[in-house]
Amino acid sequence: MSKLIWIVLIIVEIVALVLLICKKSKGAGKKILKALGILVLIPVIIGTAIPAFMIKDYKGRPTTGEYAVAQSEAILVDSSRVESFETDGSYREVPVHFYYPEEIMSVEENSLPLVIFSHGAFGYYESNTSTYMELASNGYVVVSLDHPYHSFYTKDTDGKTITVDPEFMNTAMNVGNSDISETEVYAITSQWMELREADMNFVLDTLIAAANSGNFGEEWFFAGSEKDEIAEALKCTDTDKIGLMGHSLGGATAVTVGRRADVSAVIDFDGTMIGEEIGVEDDKILVNEDAYTTPLLCFDSESHHADREMAREQGIVYANNVVLDNATDGHCTYIVGAKHMDFTDLPLFAPALANMLGSGDVNNEECIDQINQITLNFFDCYLKGNGDFTVNDKY
Repeated sequence: MSKLIWIVLIIVEIVALVLLICKKSKGAGKKILKALGILVLIPVIIGTAIPAFMIKDYKGRPTTGEYAVAQSEAILVDSSRVESFETDGSYREVPVHFYYPEEIMSVEENSLPLVIFSHGAFGYYESNTSTYMELASNGYVVVSLDHPYHSFYTKDTDGKTITVDPEFMNTAMNVGNSDISETEVYAITSQWMELREADMNFVLDTLIAAANSGNFGEEWFFAGSEKDEIAEALKCTDTDKIGLMGHSLGGATAVTVGRRADVSAVIDFDGTMIGEEIGVEDDKILVNEDAYTTPLLCFDSESHHADREMAREQGIVYANNVVLDNATDGHCTYIVGAKHMDFTDLPLFAPALANMLGSGDVNNEECIDQINQITLNFFDCYLKGNGDFTVNDKY
């Protein structure tokens, strides 16, 4: 997939983000945000004509670990779910992309923690590649999954290109409409979360089964000759040390799936935790108030932090605040000047476009390096038992 296509999908994700924020806003603010969503949509139409000079020659960020990083991929076929976006009775397929130490043959068995990543709405598995590479270089097996028809682009077991579902896109574009009640919005977003949580749970269960048994079940599909490499990576995976992370809607997915007893740590990159919304009463959202016992780290953009504080001051029920208030080991920080896309790699290879769409007043390399370092420290503490974890209120 070209960088240009990746840029276009990020543009679309920004629209989805704006519209999700709309549902939390009232009155004139809601109308302004809706208008912003429409304005942001314009570049989608002209996105394929963006001149090449806007794309920087991005070669990734330097990693700090001792390992070079290898990559492999497969597709997992969930025979318990019929693909709801198709009419041919085919099963749900979830592509998985592995990042792990290149010297995997020399790594001790059952020694590497497993970290699974979920992308945002209209996102793509490569959105946070620098984070995967940093973790893998430091002795982790990282798996980034695609959510087909929610992702901008992926492939199925027939080699067919699967793009974002138009109806899903249209719904996301209209979910912030002032005529839509909280009850209707909840009905829509809960369906999104049900699909995504099922994807992540299926991937997690399938990886654990393969790692523990040493065998690939019928769920596994390999398009190339990467079966042996993935087998070696899973042989070295410690399924008692599992972390989840995600960006935006993927962060919401990670948080809710992170309530599983076998998950040891969760990171949410600037995502609103809509998976923790459990219903609507008198047109007001209800949020799960059960204790969140998995160690949790939330990164916020500066505006997201301000919105959370405003909700708290005004007594507005907001999922992120409720979850963190009920977390037994919760941490939250924000990056001064950072916006939503600064928690991905987009500003690193398309800075002009990122500035236009949602990159804040930060040094982009320093920002993502800071995020990746905190991420590594968090997982090192909770998945490897290395030291205590602390984080500043802001950076």
